[in-house]
Amino acid sequence: MSKLPSRTKKDSLIAAAVLILIFLFIGVGMGYFKKSLFTVMKVPEFRLTDQNGQKISNRDMLGKVYLVEFFYSRCPTICPVMNANMKYIEEAIDDPNFAIISISIDPANDTPEVLKNHAKMLGAKSPNWHFLTGDRDYIGQLADRFDIYVGDKEDEAESLNHSGMIALVDKEGNLRSRFDENNSPILYYSGLNYEDRAGKKPSLRGKYHPDREKLIEDIRKLLKQ
Repeated sequence: MSKLPSRTKKDSLIAAAVLILIFLFIGVGMGYFKKSLFTVMKVPEFRLTDQNGQKISNRDMLGKVYLVEFFYSRCPTICPVMNANMKYIEEAIDDPNFAIISISIDPANDTPEVLKNHAKMLGAKSPNWHFLTGDRDYIGQLADRFDIYVGDKEDEAESLNHSGMIALVDKEGNLRSRFDENNSPILYYSGLNYEDRAGKKPSLRGKYHPDREKLIEDIRKLLKQ
C-alpha cells in the first residue's frame, strides 16, 4: 500500500513535465511564427519598359528581393511620399540583390524619357530601381492581379487614383508579408506617412513611417535567405 502514493506522485511529476514541454514548444513555435514571413502568392507575370528603354520582366527579377509600387510622375499627393520612402529604403538597404519596381499608371505622359528624368530628380542611384511604363490596359490588369487598387482608366475622375500599398517579393518570386499583432498576415505594406507612430492617421506631412521600418527589417531578412 505504501507504493501507491509514490507512483501517483511520480505520475503527477511526469504529467507536469509533459505540460511544461508542451508550453515550451508552443512558445518556441509562436516565436518562430511571429518572426517568419507569410507567402501571399506568386508574383504576377509582367513585362514592361523601364526608364532606359529596356524590357523588364518578373523573370529578370528572380534572385533579387524587391518592392513593387504603382505611381505616376506628375502625381501631386501620395506619389512623392511613396517615392521618398522608397528612396530612403534604397539607401538603407544598399545591396545589389535588392531592387525596386515603380510602375506608372499614366503611360501617356510617363514615357521612358520622362521616367528617366523623374529618376534623376529623385536621386535614384541603384541600377536596380526600374521605373516602368507600357500599355495602360495591361498595367490596369496587372494591378488587379497584384490586388493593388488602380482606378479604371475609362473613369476620368478615378483613372489616376491608386493605392499607397507596396508589395514585397522574395528571391523566388513570391509575394511575402509579416504578421500583425493578431498573427494575421498584413499582405501589403503602406508607402505613406502618418501623424502617429501606430500608423493609423495617414498624412502627407506626417513624420512617422512605421511600415518603412518594417520593410527594411523584412527585406534584410529575405536577403539573408
